[in-house]
Amino acid sequence: MATDIKDTAHAVEAAAVMKLLPARPRLLALGEPTHGEDTLLDLRNELFRQLVEQEGYRTIAIESDCMMGLVVDDYVTSGTGTLDEVMEHGFSHGWGTSAANRELVRWIRTYNKGRPASERLRFAGFDGPLEITGAASPRQALTALHGYLAARVDADLLPCTAETVDRLLGADDRWTNPAAMMDPAQSVGQSAEARELRLLADDLVALLDEQTPHLITATSRDDWDRARLYGRTATGLLRYHFWMADTSPGRMTRLVGLRDQMMADNLLAVAGRGPALVHAHNGHLQRNKSTMRMGDLPLEWWSAGAIVSAHLGEEYAVLATALGTIRHQGVDTPPPDTFEGLLYALPEDRYVIDAPRLATALGDTRPVPRVSPWFGYSPLDPAHLAAHDGIVFVKDVPRS
Repeated sequence: MATDIKDTAHAVEAAAVMKLLPARPRLLALGEPTHGEDTLLDLRNELFRQLVEQEGYRTIAIESDCMMGLVVDDYVTSGTGTLDEVMEHGFSHGWGTSAANRELVRWIRTYNKGRPASERLRFAGFDGPLEITGAASPRQALTALHGYLAARVDADLLPCTAETVDRLLGADDRWTNPAAMMDPAQSVGQSAEARELRLLADDLVALLDEQTPHLITATSRDDWDRARLYGRTATGLLRYHFWMADTSPGRMTRLVGLRDQMMADNLLAVAGRGPALVHAHNGHLQRNKSTMRMGDLPLEWWSAGAIVSAHLGEEYAVLATALGTIRHQGVDTPPPDTFEGLLYALPEDRYVIDAPRLATALGDTRPVPRVSPWFGYSPLDPAHLAAHDGIVFVKDVPRS
């Protein structure tokens, strides 16, 4: 069996990855089974450089706040701000403290200097402005969308004034109250003001679509794309807040599903710009349904990757990452009867596996699922092997 695995293993390089795929995908997704390890981000950075130089990729999208990501994109494309400011204000979830993320931003900015706009690399966050404990106020996205339209279309076409939006939004801390995650009664999401805002946001997005020919001519496609991001984010946040106020048994399933739907919508927009590398947790990028337990409540929903794959078909490809050890987190050598144990037996430190071919070679002899002693690491489910285009394996992850 080790020989069969060896035959499916290749170096983690762009050329080897492309040989696994029937055609160059519009979105190439690289998943990770844990967050916060610069070893995995360094691998991502190197693969992105190769995809840029050898395969014509022009965008990288990561699991970070889509609105904050605009700060990074402005910096790498036009030099707006400083690198320190961008790392502080352009990333969510603490990703801005990562040395590997800093190097990624620095490299993209260096690459772009002196190049025409058509050849510049782009950066995108594709997560919603969401945290585990709640969601952001829709103020930033909604007011930006209204401002974009108010400056470019007849005032009589607008469904409301900026003052009306501000009045209905009220204080932002009403929206960001962390108690609302556990207590729906603490959420503002189904108030009369929030319901009116949902209708107004829908009308603003419809007006944006209706005025597309004029708006692209009057500004630029990039500005129009950004306005569409404002619209997706505003309507997505208002929908998320609505379900935070819900008391039905489906509340949590809807919330986790809505987050992945927002991710998927952002990724489909990124795909419209051309080929991109996408980086996030394996669970967000897989083609299978995602599952988790929240206390005694089992949750099951379609991941962003599953939604995007349904839209793009072969233009979406996904590489999941599996790990041998993360000893500083208590994740030691995997048992030999697990999938990671089989891969760990090979001598190389890292490689990419042809997943469908390996699934065929394994036949009915499937490894047992690995049990992680640390909640922050999610082992690969051997049953999902054939649903990936490749598996990147990293033998040992040292402390960052």
